[in-house]
Amino acid sequence: MFSSVLIANRGEIAVRVIATLRRLGVRSVAVYSDADADARHVRAADEAVRLGPAAARDSYLAIDKVVAAALATGAQAVHPGYGFLAENVAFARACADAGLVFIGPPVGAIDAMGDKIRAKLTVSAAGVPVVPGRTEPGMSDDDLVAAAAEIGFPVLLKPSAGGGGKGMRLVTETAGLRPAIESARREASGSFGDDTLLIERFVSRPRHIEIQVMADAHGHAVHLGERECSLQRRHQKIIEEAPSPLLDAATRARMGAAAVEAAKAVDYTGAGTVEFIVSADRPDEFFFMEMNTRLQVEHPVTEEVTGLDLVELQLRVAAGERLPLSQDDVRFTGHAVEARVYAEDPTTGFLPTGGRVLDLRESTADWARTDSGLLPGSVVGSDYDPMLAKVIAHGADRAEAIDRLSAALADTVVLGVGTNITFLRALLADADVRAGRLDTQLVERRLDELTAAASVPDEVFAAAALDELLSRQPTGSVVDPWEVPSGWRLGRPAAVRLRLACAGRDVLVRVSGTPAAASVAVDDGPAVPASASRVDGSLRVDVDGRTVRYARARVDDTLWLSTAGRTWTVAEHSVLEGGGSAAGAGGPITSPMPGTVLVVKVSAGDAVSAGTPLLVVEAMKMEHTITAPVDGVVAELPVRAGQQVALSQTLAVVTPSEA
Repeated sequence: MFSSVLIANRGEIAVRVIATLRRLGVRSVAVYSDADADARHVRAADEAVRLGPAAARDSYLAIDKVVAAALATGAQAVHPGYGFLAENVAFARACADAGLVFIGPPVGAIDAMGDKIRAKLTVSAAGVPVVPGRTEPGMSDDDLVAAAAEIGFPVLLKPSAGGGGKGMRLVTETAGLRPAIESARREASGSFGDDTLLIERFVSRPRHIEIQVMADAHGHAVHLGERECSLQRRHQKIIEEAPSPLLDAATRARMGAAAVEAAKAVDYTGAGTVEFIVSADRPDEFFFMEMNTRLQVEHPVTEEVTGLDLVELQLRVAAGERLPLSQDDVRFTGHAVEARVYAEDPTTGFLPTGGRVLDLRESTADWARTDSGLLPGSVVGSDYDPMLAKVIAHGADRAEAIDRLSAALADTVVLGVGTNITFLRALLADADVRAGRLDTQLVERRLDELTAAASVPDEVFAAAALDELLSRQPTGSVVDPWEVPSGWRLGRPAAVRLRLACAGRDVLVRVSGTPAAASVAVDDGPAVPASASRVDGSLRVDVDGRTVRYARARVDDTLWLSTAGRTWTVAEHSVLEGGGSAAGAGGPITSPMPGTVLVVKVSAGDAVSAGTPLLVVEAMKMEHTITAPVDGVVAELPVRAGQQVALSQTLAVVTPSEA
């Protein structure tokens, strides 16, 4: 076994690899960019080396810097994780040239499987079934049109040089074929520097099922079962599970054998995943799609059902050891499901979020596992992939595993950064998902209902007002004799009115009394008895006889509240002395995401109508136009074009005309 290993990655996968290294007594070396100087993987490693600025091309993708860091720290091997340089032939070759062991397959295997056309030709020659189509290198537009006529519609155009859904086009009729070819070539060229396309039959109601393989340098290879990865959005996986609810034992054995043959066809060593497409209508028929020559994001579900540590197996194989098990030794127990937690807002078209993690809580259940790169205080920016963590649950059967995963997500709290946790729980509750009736288009078909923003309950606004009441209470044992029971000085109103906003809802809340005996009313609703206290950093409130405990954190005038897997950001606009409803009120307009102000379309003092564009904010190459919520006047405009803004930062203040 190696004595020292450098991890050429960041985030949750770097933390995951370090955990196995620590268990094996192997020294770990982390690398980091300026954006990750205080990141969790940096803190967890025995040693860490700065690579450069935040941009990946200047840090995590800089091959010479990563190799130099490994040599300078005395590392014997490099674990690439996934993403960045994990499937980069030049990096694997640079490691070998420097005398470093690349913890992955040989250069030849990466090269052969990195090109979809070569990969299909290679595995087809080994007897592995492939999707009917044409995969010859250098096909012209006319060749692709002729191939479509041979295959029959619908067909799928795919770039040969890359994946992730980029450049992929589904074509259902002849009229749309040539425009689709032109569009696919353009996107493939921009994404991968190569516009080579292949064409294949589109499988109806497709399911994405992959087989985990492991091979050593002594000619031994085994498969560790399958993972179902059909729940996707825009060809990106969301939820994965093992085993698949579609396959029977005979099909599983056939697919596993085919995956092993695919690996052997390129003299594979280490961990790899052979991906197949299967028709939900014909589950006994499967076709090779591609092979990922690295550890997969979803590897934990395989670990949970096999009891194996795949990172440890990678290390041992890379160190020259033989696989410690044969195919007959592989056993599967129960069911495991994984959900990917992203910094994104599904209710706004999956706009990226970000910010500083104010509070972080993870499930502590014995059957739950969280692989995460987060810590309280971590800053989530827009420099890297928005995946924050993976939550995994294991159960005796599929139903129990799904129930447990939903419960673990409900126990997961990330305050300060918006996430997709509510969306994930809605997806797990879908009737077809629960029944195992999956396909790769299910999420897109259900997207509107899965991402519908639920109305913010009055209880959340009441909790926010009670939290403010707690904040205004005098501390210590000395009480001002001129203080009235409400907590405000004599002469001020006993009932304070707060104008609060959350998720498009703007309300007026009246609160009075003490935290132990308060009265609260939302908008024109009746005043009801309430109480509040803070326990272990949480907010415990009782409103009209219903008690709820919220995780809470506050930044300036924004309060984050979370319970049962839902999170709200409540902005306090002002404290009002008068009455009246807040419906249709103006006030601060905040940024829906961290990003850059591209354009400011108005000036302070301008009269505007509801819906008038005020500013344009950009993040992750997505633009979002900010509009006036009411007719009124731009009272404040504290930002300028080119300025970086944070999530929920005030961009403008509009005073309603009637004011």
